[in-house]
Amino acid sequence: MSLIFSYRMCLAGNYSPNPLCKKQRKGTAGADCGPRRCDIQGHKGTSALHQPHSTSTLPGSCCEPPTPPSCSQERRWSPLRGPCQTFSSLQSCCKCCVLGQLFIPLLMSCHTSAFHGLLINSHPLWETPSHSLCPHLPIYSREGMLEIGAWALRGRGDEKGAGIDLQMRHFPARSSMKSPGCTPRHIRCLIIFSLLLGLVFLSGFFHMKDKDYGIFNSHEDQTVAFLQSLKQPLLTPPTPCHAKTNVMFLKTHKTASSTVLNIMFRFAERYNLTVALPAGQLFHLGYPRIFRAHFVEDFELIGQNYNIMCNHLRFNPSEVQKVMAPNTFYFSILRNPIPLLESSYIYYKNDVPAFRSSKDVNEYLASPTRYYHPADYRQNIYARNIMWFDFGYDNNAEDDTKYTQAILEEIEQNFHLILIADYFDESMILLKHTLCWDLDDVIYFKLNSRSQDTVQTLTPESEERIKAWCSLDWKLYLHFNQSFWRRIEETIGLEVLEKEVDHLRTRQKELMETCLLEQEPVGKGHIRNKALQPYQSGAADILGYNLRQDLDNRTLRTCQKMVIPELQYTSYLYTVQHPHKKGKQLGLPLPWTSLQERMQLPNTN
Repeated sequence: MSLIFSYRMCLAGNYSPNPLCKKQRKGTAGADCGPRRCDIQGHKGTSALHQPHSTSTLPGSCCEPPTPPSCSQERRWSPLRGPCQTFSSLQSCCKCCVLGQLFIPLLMSCHTSAFHGLLINSHPLWETPSHSLCPHLPIYSREGMLEIGAWALRGRGDEKGAGIDLQMRHFPARSSMKSPGCTPRHIRCLIIFSLLLGLVFLSGFFHMKDKDYGIFNSHEDQTVAFLQSLKQPLLTPPTPCHAKTNVMFLKTHKTASSTVLNIMFRFAERYNLTVALPAGQLFHLGYPRIFRAHFVEDFELIGQNYNIMCNHLRFNPSEVQKVMAPNTFYFSILRNPIPLLESSYIYYKNDVPAFRSSKDVNEYLASPTRYYHPADYRQNIYARNIMWFDFGYDNNAEDDTKYTQAILEEIEQNFHLILIADYFDESMILLKHTLCWDLDDVIYFKLNSRSQDTVQTLTPESEERIKAWCSLDWKLYLHFNQSFWRRIEETIGLEVLEKEVDHLRTRQKELMETCLLEQEPVGKGHIRNKALQPYQSGAADILGYNLRQDLDNRTLRTCQKMVIPELQYTSYLYTVQHPHKKGKQLGLPLPWTSLQERMQLPNTN
């Protein structure tokens, strides 16, 4: 990226293509680049680049140095001189220089101790303080000359071997040589070297990261694409990956978070982890009150030794940190506020005063202040900026740019990862990679979803009104939707992501064929086993599953854990972790009530 930046700055006429060269005066686009002072960096004894500062005026071509005094005009040549001798524009000049910078560090890094210079887009030069240019130009030292390998080719009479030898060797200077590098042999060597560089240049221009080939619209696009194409991963063994077992998930509302909770509970069971469960008869960790550590069952006894936290709470980082270990991984999930508000309207229709008094969601959004009263914030929290509220902030706060930016930065500080419910499969793959979990750890059946006949269609005007009415949630979503895709590109890559999403869906389909009777969720009136009946709320018809009746015991346990609703799973884990306490009164039967009963559970369908 620094090379791309150098290229763009050079085009602007106020930056040297070489990042080590500081301009002393602003050049004119299309003219010479002007005098530059070279900040030559290096270490004494390891590089001939360690020299005093010197000032050199670059001639008409920004890339070409002045003719070395030790070579005659008749012997002026350069393997790369063809494409870089003259430039139709400053753009071409800068591109040449930037590309030149790219290869020098690569070659220097191989044999810095033997490096005494290199020829690239320049003439061979003596390394003297009075004639030294920027670090990518010097070629030879007074003590001798550097030859890059034997460049041995099959069929040469004076050289052995086949292919190319890239070893760097230091040879003593010959007293008979008037100017180093001017012998026919070295001309041949460097011409071969330049041809190889040319092939690399061409491959860089035409190679694309993805499968498609495009037509570039400008020289700048060519350079940027070429430099990016060279960012190849090093051939080093991968760092050992260890599954993270201390994880806090902030369960937001109407964001597919019940499905994530099921994933977290199954992971906790697999590794025999301790879950921070709601105390007493509660199923939420004090919500909608701001979280306090004593909302967790047996916090006074267990202290900071919980592994998993994922039930609903209103985030309070200082109190959460009292419960969770210092190395805990924090993540949450967001959803587009437009479908989220429609979902909230249906799900909480009978509980939220702002929703109860309106006919439908479009009528509510036509004049939300008519129905919404901030004084009833505890009852109306689902009617405006619910995600902002879940993260612990005021959902009725003014949408001030400085305020919202500060909150977004604070959330970034508190959470390692924010997923996006609108791209749930992609989110699960990113979570798997980030936590170093297995694919089966993030396999899921969609839970707490509703039937399509309860979905209300939003008008285009209502959608725009949601962006304004829930502007805090809208900004929250836009910000972390961008960071979500940036995180994927930086860690997984879109091509790998696509393949792994396919694997996840294939595995999910296999489990659905194994476990489910209908291969899809069914309405509340069609769920045969009441122990698998999800909690029904508002005007929504919350769907559930029917399991096949021919499952062996082991498969049955796996399938039951995939489809058990949130409240039943919470109640079961509470009984397992706190066997001496009174179980949570759910009002529904459980698929199993204890570890022993679960292992002996007959088919309940």
